[in-house]
Amino acid sequence: MKLVIVKYNAGNIQSVLYALERIGMEAMVTDDHNEIQNADKVIFPGVGEASTVMNYLQEHGLDTVIKNLQQPVLGICLGMQLMCKYSEENDTDCLGIFDTSVKKFTGNLKIPQIGWNTVENISEPLFKEITPASYCYFVHSYYAELCNETAAVTDYGIKFSSALQKNNFYGVQFHPEKSAGVGEKILKNFINI
Repeated sequence: MKLVIVKYNAGNIQSVLYALERIGMEAMVTDDHNEIQNADKVIFPGVGEASTVMNYLQEHGLDTVIKNLQQPVLGICLGMQLMCKYSEENDTDCLGIFDTSVKKFTGNLKIPQIGWNTVENISEPLFKEITPASYCYFVHSYYAELCNETAAVTDYGIKFSSALQKNNFYGVQFHPEKSAGVGEKILKNFINI
């Protein structure tokens, strides 16, 4: 199986590679259009700021490549947010794969949300054999609003989409690579789609 991680100078690529190694998978990290298009599975990771990353994707033609992929694609954290239509982070138009917007947490919450929180209302195939209310590891200041494509819900002062799914596109707000056994199972489930 050819597994590709989209390279765009994201901060969590190494930890994703380690997590994949732990479940016996190797991945290629590349921004080469052909390699991405010909992969069996694509992971779109993310740590960073929305507008900077979108600019990078557009400059390198990766925005068009990602939107047109037919194989299973998994966006992680900022990767998932960039698959939405819009982010309040620096007023950024995103890829528009998921029909929802990304908002900044407000109110008396500690921002960013850092640490373990539960995922509820989970749906397959990403959460196959995962117990509802399992804990996953989050680090984020922005969240995707609930929508028809919500595949898991987390409550942090407000209920938000901790996972999204539409056709061959999947996204998780938490970091499966840092979410212990639950995260490893989610990565396995993605690889088995």
